[in-house]
Amino acid sequence: MAETTTAERYRTFGEMEARGHSPSYERLCAGVAADPELLALADTLPAAKRQPNLLFGAVRFLGGPVHDFGAFRAWVLDHWTEVSTAMPARSTQTNEPGRCATLLPLLARLPQPLALIEVGASAGLCLYPDRYAYRFDDRPVLGPAGPVVLTCRTSGAVPVPQQVPSVVWRAGIDLNPLDVADADQLRWLEALVWPEQQDRLVRLRAAARIARAEPPHLVRGDLNAGIADLAGQAPPDATLVVFHSAVLAYLPQDERDRFVRTMRGLPARWISNEAPGVLPGVAARLPRSPSSDRGAFVLALDEEPVAFTGPHGQFLDWLPE
Repeated sequence: MAETTTAERYRTFGEMEARGHSPSYERLCAGVAADPELLALADTLPAAKRQPNLLFGAVRFLGGPVHDFGAFRAWVLDHWTEVSTAMPARSTQTNEPGRCATLLPLLARLPQPLALIEVGASAGLCLYPDRYAYRFDDRPVLGPAGPVVLTCRTSGAVPVPQQVPSVVWRAGIDLNPLDVADADQLRWLEALVWPEQQDRLVRLRAAARIARAEPPHLVRGDLNAGIADLAGQAPPDATLVVFHSAVLAYLPQDERDRFVRTMRGLPARWISNEAPGVLPGVAARLPRSPSSDRGAFVLALDEEPVAFTGPHGQFLDWLPE
């Protein structure tokens, strides 16, 4: 039964998430899902450490091949000791600054200035929405001149802002916050970028330079245990915004429910950007399913859904109000 579950996990990831975004990972998922020997090895790991993107990221981090399944399979079998050591010690902490493009319309229309807290912050690269430039469709570039221009295609009546938000305080909480000034930790973040997506890799490295110049305040801890205390440190004369992307799916349902109760009690605006079924209160308010990308997230403000978004910030499909 465990093998079937693991096989289905890889098959679903390949068909629902990798397809259309990473041919290499789609091939690897199909191969692993049909390979009893690899599945048996994966099942020796804790259930939370069997994710496809964690395995593929660990192989890339260790210098293994991911473009051809045969080469990947042989390498994993030969290096399983290293792989099985790396996977439990690491987490899928993808830190995609491109998501700031999908957060921007909400951040810009809140009362300024803002105090930001990112839950599941990884290295905190999404805490700099005021430091990046943006291009929505073919509109002029918005924001400061610099090395990071985030592109986003839109549909629906997206309230594209006229300026970037004003951020006076930024902090994050993570079980294992990463430091982009540490070469090994930055290399792990780079290994989590899917192999065909070189534009994301370039963007990650440019965003890391911004974070190194102005390091974020990152707290190590459990989000449910630490969020209230961190919120209490925010300046009182700024609008406190707590946000997260692709984080709550990693929590069991009771912990998600606890987080929802905590957020409802905080004096903060709450922006969530998660897969459609992660927050039932948000899902119940959706007027329709995503029209295109099956891996789309749901962007919501205070549990009210406003848009479907690309998981890496590549599109915004605004919902009618």
